[in-house]
Amino acid sequence: MIPELGHFALVAAGLIALIQCIVPLWGVYCRHSQWLAMGRSAAITQFLLVAFAFGALAWAFIAKDYSVRYVAEQSNSHLPLGYRISAVWGGHEGSLLLWAFILSIWTAGVALFSRSLPLILMARVLAVMGAVAAGFILFLLATSDPFARSLPYFPVDGQDLNPLLQDIGLIFHPPILYMGYVGFSVAFAFAIAGLLGGHLDAAWARWMRPWTLAAWGFLSLGIALGSWWAYSELGWGGWWFWDPVENASLMPWLAGTALIHSLAATEKRGVFKAWTVLLAIMAFSLSLLGTFLVRSGVLTSVHAFASDPTRGLFILGFLLIVIGGSLMLFALRANTLGGSARYGILSREMALLMNNVLLMTAASIVLLGTLYPLLADILNLGKISVGPPYFNALLVPLAEMILVLLGVGMVVRWKQHSWKTLAFTLWKPAVFAVFCGLIAPLWVQGDYGLRTSIVFLLVGWVFAVSVWDFISKIQMGKKGFWLGLKNLKFSYVGMLFAHLGFVVTVIGITMASLYSLEKDIRLAPGETFTEASYHIIFETAKTIQGPNYDAVQGVFQVYQGNEWVAQLHPEKRTYWVRQDQMTEAAIDAGWTRDIYIALGEPLDDHAWAVRIYIKPFVRWIWAGALLMALGAVCVVVDRRYRVLQNRELANHREVFHV
Repeated sequence: MIPELGHFALVAAGLIALIQCIVPLWGVYCRHSQWLAMGRSAAITQFLLVAFAFGALAWAFIAKDYSVRYVAEQSNSHLPLGYRISAVWGGHEGSLLLWAFILSIWTAGVALFSRSLPLILMARVLAVMGAVAAGFILFLLATSDPFARSLPYFPVDGQDLNPLLQDIGLIFHPPILYMGYVGFSVAFAFAIAGLLGGHLDAAWARWMRPWTLAAWGFLSLGIALGSWWAYSELGWGGWWFWDPVENASLMPWLAGTALIHSLAATEKRGVFKAWTVLLAIMAFSLSLLGTFLVRSGVLTSVHAFASDPTRGLFILGFLLIVIGGSLMLFALRANTLGGSARYGILSREMALLMNNVLLMTAASIVLLGTLYPLLADILNLGKISVGPPYFNALLVPLAEMILVLLGVGMVVRWKQHSWKTLAFTLWKPAVFAVFCGLIAPLWVQGDYGLRTSIVFLLVGWVFAVSVWDFISKIQMGKKGFWLGLKNLKFSYVGMLFAHLGFVVTVIGITMASLYSLEKDIRLAPGETFTEASYHIIFETAKTIQGPNYDAVQGVFQVYQGNEWVAQLHPEKRTYWVRQDQMTEAAIDAGWTRDIYIALGEPLDDHAWAVRIYIKPFVRWIWAGALLMALGAVCVVVDRRYRVLQNRELANHREVFHV
């Protein structure tokens, strides 16, 4: 009965989403205040209905109701409770219901926390989000109903969740990643609402910016969690594979990064309106493209869900409507996107413009590398694989240029900056950067390489400029250190955290990529592997039993010199229902290195194939992402994004109010 109620709630939510889309827009046309206000009520009602539907599906998993086809496909009576709950989004239907649920959360959030915004603007924003919600709920009901029953005959037990997904990563990674994906729908809705109203200015950008930053922060955190999950669970020791589905999350992140910088220029100087609108459209469109790639069945990936072509065609059609319709509106309203502000070659506006170009070039490279093999296959040009060499060769120089630009952009002024003043400001950070490039590789690894030297020169450059700018901001007006620190804006602190987080991630990527020690060896109990200063003793291999699997667990003692470091227990698991074998790596984590051991296949004479990695600074990759997400939080809580100024309302009263 509860699954049927969940299905009914989903149908009702789809109808409410249509009302949320149509009635407020009709209210805008008729200047009818009650119809305008209906957008907020519909958004909250839609959230409650979708939340009930999501809860009903979760209840079916908890209650082990295998008459629901999706539950029987994704769960099993031996599956631990935590994984039964996370299995709600472990397959195609449930993950799309999670998508719709998170969209309803964002929509209700806009309705509840933007009450001070002009009523007509909010009506348009909520109407656009209602249209997106209606499309996805229709997709769920038409092709991917998670509540479909297998009656009158149904299995007494389920087929079990894919062992790859039986990890804590499934609990956190998809919801947080989807919060980022779907969060860009708010930026998209603000962009379309601004185009419909023809009034895009600094206030519009200020209203839009915190929602965009929140989505970008969630996406940054979600990508980092996915990287950590692949590293810890798959047993191959890698943190990024340039897998097409991984690329699907990276592309909207790059577009979103360009968008938040473009919004800063639009808010401060009223420039880049066309960039801002186009980037908002592209960020959400790339999120939808990622959904299409994962759900359509066109990709073969460990992350992708097999799906029938009907689903892929539906999502592709929806994608074409969103992109085509929004770009057509963009073209029709292009004459409203001009600005009178002027700026010189050496200015913050120019730095942000170059930043946008570099980031969108990077997104285009990733898009081409992801889609080209598919297009080649469709055109019968043969099977083509685009892997890490392509992405590394093209994206590494772009990342280095972004680091150079990042340091300059932080200190250069709006409108115009003096070359002489800039040179005087930056010569000390430049000297420090050169020192880092020459000394840091020797200090960290004891050898010298050109690539490492360049990276440390660039990260030293950004770090030194950030510190110099921070100190100058505190000392501004000579008010004293603590008073200067207190007067710093949260938005400025957030920018520092985000930029330094990017630097930390770059250091982690460089060190883990260039200096990892990787060995695949044959090792029997009682034997020792020695490399550098590490001695790893394989003590024994024993059989253990988990809640829904049997496993062989290795016992390894790790020494550095004569000092004991850790005891590690990698496992080779066999899951009862599917009889799938999985490698569970054991990791001794540290801020300067990880020791990573994974069991391969058993060999003769009780020996095992063993994979041993020593990865320097790999944790910095994810620590940097945490700093970037923290930076987004700092900007979102800045008071100026929570208080709407009377002057801004006055400027918009004639256009937006009834």
